[in-house]
Amino acid sequence: MLGFKLSYKAYGDRAILVEWPKLIAEDILKDVLNFKEKIKASDLENIAEIRSAYQSLLIIFDAAFSFETEVKSLQNLYKTETKSLELQSTLWRIPVCYDASFGLDLDAISDAKNISKTDLIKRHTQAIYSIYFIGFLPGFLYLGGLDEVLWTPRKATPRMKIAKGAVAIGGNQTGIYPTESPGGWNIIGNSPIDFFNLNNERPCFSKAGDRIQFYAVSLKEYHDIKVLVEANVYQIEKEVGDD
Repeated sequence: MLGFKLSYKAYGDRAILVEWPKLIAEDILKDVLNFKEKIKASDLENIAEIRSAYQSLLIIFDAAFSFETEVKSLQNLYKTETKSLELQSTLWRIPVCYDASFGLDLDAISDAKNISKTDLIKRHTQAIYSIYFIGFLPGFLYLGGLDEVLWTPRKATPRMKIAKGAVAIGGNQTGIYPTESPGGWNIIGNSPIDFFNLNNERPCFSKAGDRIQFYAVSLKEYHDIKVLVEANVYQIEKEVGDD
């Protein structure tokens, strides 16, 4: 996809910020990730790191560089017709317990939307979410694809402590807190999975471009999975394919 008008901005003296239209959309996500792979596969030199977000790439260089020269190279690369890159995408199936002991805001969202908690959970688990990028905490997945009925504004006053594994809704997004932290999203459940573990070869098992689907588990099933996760023997259900 070469149809987007991109902007290129200096980001300090060692980075370039490339920006797409400010929309959360699948076609933009795929274009961002495709351009990232084209840059990695190119002969452009002195690139230390490339970070992707909803509608942008941050290209970090090893040293100071000529902004005009590098932007021209990037523009030419973006416009170059190449064989479509096959980006491998994994669908991860993630267990979530929506028990009242975890779902601190289930009742409030249910009442505000005038839907039952059963319907709320059904809508949350039916969707297949795309991972746009990972931040603001290591392992925090920014997911697109939340059912519009469930869109809920962030809390005016954030909680000072949200439990590790908390599954939450913030605006038109859903996500999982990988560690205990403050936060202003609305909590609807908890997952026993580790979303970031420094002891693993890949601390974060997923990546931008992957997909997530939640499935509901009982409180007993949650604790059974938790035991396996803590013993480092739990295998997350997954399905690998190409986009």
